Amino acid sequence: MMHLGFDLSYAHMGGRWRKPGALRGRRFPDVAMYEEVARLAERGCLDMLFTGDGTGVPDTYGGSRDAAIEWGMNWPRQDFNPLMVAMSRVTRHIGFGLTYSSTFMHPYYLSRLMNSIDHITGGRVAMNLVTSTRKSDAANFGFDELMEHEARYDRMEEFVDVCRLLWDSAQPDAMLWDAETGRVAEPSRIGDVRHHGRFFKVEGPLNTPPSPQGRPVLIQAGGSPRGIRASAYVADHVFGQDMALASQAKQRVALDQALVALGKDPAKVGILWQTPITVAESRAEAVARKDALLSFIPPEAVGAYLSYNCGYDFSTLPARFTLKEIQAEIVAANASPVSPVQKMAEELGEDTEMTRAEFLEEGARYATSHNTMLAGTAPELADILEEAFEATGSRGGFMLGHTASLFEDLTAIVDLLVPELQRRGRFRNRYATTTLRETLAEG
Repeated sequence: MMHLGFDLSYAHMGGRWRKPGALRGRRFPDVAMYEEVARLAERGCLDMLFTGDGTGVPDTYGGSRDAAIEWGMNWPRQDFNPLMVAMSRVTRHIGFGLTYSSTFMHPYYLSRLMNSIDHITGGRVAMNLVTSTRKSDAANFGFDELMEHEARYDRMEEFVDVCRLLWDSAQPDAMLWDAETGRVAEPSRIGDVRHHGRFFKVEGPLNTPPSPQGRPVLIQAGGSPRGIRASAYVADHVFGQDMALASQAKQRVALDQALVALGKDPAKVGILWQTPITVAESRAEAVARKDALLSFIPPEAVGAYLSYNCGYDFSTLPARFTLKEIQAEIVAANASPVSPVQKMAEELGEDTEMTRAEFLEEGARYATSHNTMLAGTAPELADILEEAFEATGSRGGFMLGHTASLFEDLTAIVDLLVPELQRRGRFRNRYATTTLRETLAEG
């Protein structure tokens, strides 16, 4: 049985909002719109709604934020915490995945916040931890340069160590609320933390009641060798990138090896593969919706998106260059080695020589997720998902999203794709559990 999430991150960005009916006449961040999304996704029995995040305004392209602001590339954004709380109030089962940076945030604050949201949602929250790779984000937290790649993961692992200590500091039966005696909790069931590490010093304990899930679900998306090892260490479930099936299968093997090395059971850690998708009654209709993405944004917007996500100013590209040369500069700048340029090099060849115009034209496919978007009828896409599911160990599932039109595509997922997967015995017909941790353990 597959697990299916839906990624809301880009529904209002990258020109997608321009498509007639995409947001049903609303504008980001209209809370009623997101409540409607939550009801629709729960009707399809999806595991969770998910959003990535970034805390800076993209300003890498040309050393200016103007292009990103003008064309809505990775901007605007806001903390989805209050929106997901609102969505939880109009649903009963679907979970919610929130993204925060372990590079910039403090574990006491986030462990307390996620515990609090877990209570509000009735045990339906997940925290997706990222190691931040963008200079504009870093600048907002007082960093002059990006933290070195390996150190970012070292910090994340210690970050999670602290969160787990804090979440476990109150035993599940610590709370008494005994009206007769007036006793609120049993002191012996509240433990110490006293963590003194390389990055954090936290005395604890957490001053909140224990989480309904024991601990909120942890998600992580490391794709480099160091990132995969970190995912094995910190994650309950892994968020996998949208890449070639052979690469996904390779990552599954590497993750399993890392889990075994830590004494963990690989069967209990699923990968939710990021899957841009558009479903329609006919293949022609789906392909037309997919291709429309390429008309939503101009080359300047493509440059702003790629520059922000690669940590490299593509306005400074030489007249001609190879993808290998550019990727080497990206890695040297301590940005993520897993970048759109790296993916482009895998697809086209790292020694491919390009002009600036050719690069931005090709880059539009990456900036819109057109390059990896699945487009077709429900039976066609169910075939593809089944093949990928089996090739990557039949554990986890897919984080659908990056759609061309929020409501049109989510409705098609719920009304066309989900029933097809249900007919094949690959997806639930109803929710059988109450917490997100339990829902993700089904299968």
